[in-house]
Amino acid sequence: QVQLVESGGGLVQAGGSLRLSCAASGRTLSLYSMGWFRQAPGKEREFVAVINWSGGSTSYADSLKGRFTISRDSAKNTVYLQMNSLKPEDTAVYYCNSNRRVFGNSYVNWGQGTQVTVSS
Repeated sequence: QVQLVESGGGLVQAGGSLRLSCAASGRTLSLYSMGWFRQAPGKEREFVAVINWSGGSTSYADSLKGRFTISRDSAKNTVYLQMNSLKPEDTAVYYCNSNRRVFGNSYVNWGQGTQVTVSS
Protein backbone atom coordinates (compact mmCIF):
# COMPACT_ATOMS: atom_id res chain seq x y z
CA GLN A 1 0.00 0.00 0.00
CA VAL A 2 0.94 3.68 0.02
CA GLN A 3 1.76 5.71 3.09
CA LEU A 4 0.83 9.39 2.94
CA VAL A 5 2.10 12.19 5.15
CA GLU A 6 0.52 15.64 4.88
CA SER A 7 2.07 18.88 6.03
CA GLY A 8 1.62 22.61 5.64
CA GLY A 9 -1.62 23.22 7.48
CA GLY A 10 -2.03 25.98 10.01
CA LEU A 11 -3.80 29.19 10.94
CA VAL A 12 -4.12 31.94 8.35
CA GLN A 13 -6.15 35.10 8.04
CA ALA A 14 -8.88 35.42 5.43
CA GLY A 15 -7.38 36.39 2.10
CA GLY A 16 -4.13 34.61 2.85
CA SER A 17 -2.51 31.58 1.27
CA LEU A 18 -1.26 28.18 2.32
CA ARG A 19 0.44 25.34 0.49
CA LEU A 20 -0.22 21.80 1.61
CA SER A 21 2.14 18.96 0.79
CA CYS A 22 1.56 15.23 0.79
CA ALA A 23 4.49 12.87 0.47
CA ALA A 24 3.82 9.30 -0.66
CA SER A 25 5.95 6.27 0.09
CA GLY A 26 5.59 2.55 -0.40
CA ARG A 27 4.02 1.12 -3.55
CA THR A 28 4.16 4.35 -5.52
CA LEU A 29 5.05 2.82 -8.88
CA SER A 30 1.43 1.91 -9.47
CA LEU A 31 0.03 5.32 -8.59
CA TYR A 32 -2.84 6.39 -10.84
CA SER A 33 -3.87 9.60 -9.14
CA MET A 34 -3.56 11.61 -5.95
CA GLY A 35 -6.02 14.04 -4.57
CA TRP A 36 -7.21 16.23 -1.76
CA PHE A 37 -10.43 16.11 0.22
CA ARG A 38 -11.55 18.15 3.20
CA GLN A 39 -13.91 17.77 6.10
CA ALA A 40 -15.30 20.66 8.07
CA PRO A 41 -16.77 20.18 11.56
CA GLY A 42 -20.19 18.60 11.36
CA LYS A 43 -19.98 18.07 7.61
CA GLU A 44 -19.18 15.19 5.32
CA ARG A 45 -15.82 14.82 3.67
CA GLU A 46 -15.85 16.55 0.29
CA PHE A 47 -13.74 16.42 -2.83
CA VAL A 48 -11.29 19.26 -3.42
CA ALA A 49 -9.00 18.32 -6.31
CA VAL A 50 -7.30 15.40 -8.03
CA ILE A 51 -4.32 15.01 -10.35
CA ASN A 52 -3.54 12.16 -12.70
CA TRP A 53 -0.10 10.92 -11.76
CA SER A 54 1.24 10.09 -15.21
CA GLY A 55 -0.32 12.77 -17.40
CA GLY A 56 -0.81 15.53 -14.88
CA SER A 57 -4.39 16.32 -15.81
CA THR A 58 -6.36 17.91 -13.00
CA SER A 59 -9.91 18.25 -11.79
CA TYR A 60 -11.39 20.53 -9.13
CA ALA A 61 -14.53 21.02 -7.15
CA ASP A 62 -16.44 23.70 -9.03
CA SER A 63 -16.63 25.99 -6.02
CA LEU A 64 -12.84 26.02 -5.63
CA LYS A 65 -11.73 26.58 -9.21
CA GLY A 66 -9.53 29.62 -9.54
CA ARG A 67 -8.44 29.69 -5.89
CA PHE A 68 -6.92 26.24 -5.39
CA THR A 69 -4.26 24.60 -7.53
CA ILE A 70 -3.11 20.99 -7.33
CA SER A 71 0.30 19.99 -8.63
CA ARG A 72 2.77 17.16 -8.29
CA ASP A 73 6.47 16.41 -8.20
CA SER A 74 6.78 12.88 -9.53
CA ALA A 75 10.44 12.61 -8.58
CA LYS A 76 9.57 13.32 -4.96
CA ASN A 77 6.26 11.39 -5.01
CA THR A 78 4.66 14.50 -3.58
CA VAL A 79 1.42 16.27 -4.35
CA TYR A 80 0.74 19.88 -3.44
CA LEU A 81 -2.34 22.00 -2.90
CA GLN A 82 -1.82 25.73 -3.27
CA MET A 83 -4.69 27.58 -1.64
CA ASN A 84 -5.12 31.29 -2.29
CA SER A 85 -7.67 33.88 -1.22
CA LEU A 86 -8.65 31.69 1.67
CA LYS A 87 -12.03 32.16 3.31
CA PRO A 88 -13.28 31.17 6.77
CA GLU A 89 -15.44 28.52 5.10
CA ASP A 90 -12.27 26.81 3.89
CA THR A 91 -11.58 25.84 7.49
CA ALA A 92 -11.39 22.06 7.61
CA VAL A 93 -9.14 19.07 8.02
CA TYR A 94 -7.55 18.44 4.64
CA TYR A 95 -6.85 14.85 3.67
CA CYS A 96 -4.59 13.57 0.95
CA ASN A 97 -5.47 10.36 -0.83
CA SER A 98 -3.85 8.09 -3.36
CA ASN A 99 -5.36 5.76 -5.90
CA ARG A 100 -3.35 2.84 -7.27
CA ARG A 101 -4.44 0.70 -10.20
CA VAL A 102 -3.18 -2.88 -10.24
CA PHE A 103 -4.59 -5.34 -12.79
CA GLY A 104 -7.79 -3.35 -13.02
CA ASN A 105 -8.28 -3.06 -9.28
CA SER A 106 -8.20 0.26 -7.41
CA TYR A 107 -6.52 0.68 -4.06
CA VAL A 108 -7.09 3.86 -2.08
CA ASN A 109 -5.07 5.11 0.86
CA TRP A 110 -5.58 8.17 3.05
CA GLY A 111 -3.28 10.42 4.99
CA GLN A 112 -3.88 11.43 8.59
CA GLY A 113 -5.09 14.91 7.67
CA THR A 114 -3.81 18.39 8.34
CA GLN A 115 -5.83 21.17 9.95
CA VAL A 116 -6.40 24.40 8.07
CA THR A 117 -8.02 27.23 10.00
CA VAL A 118 -8.93 30.51 8.34
CA SER A 119 -9.76 33.38 10.66
CA SER A 120 -12.02 36.25 9.67
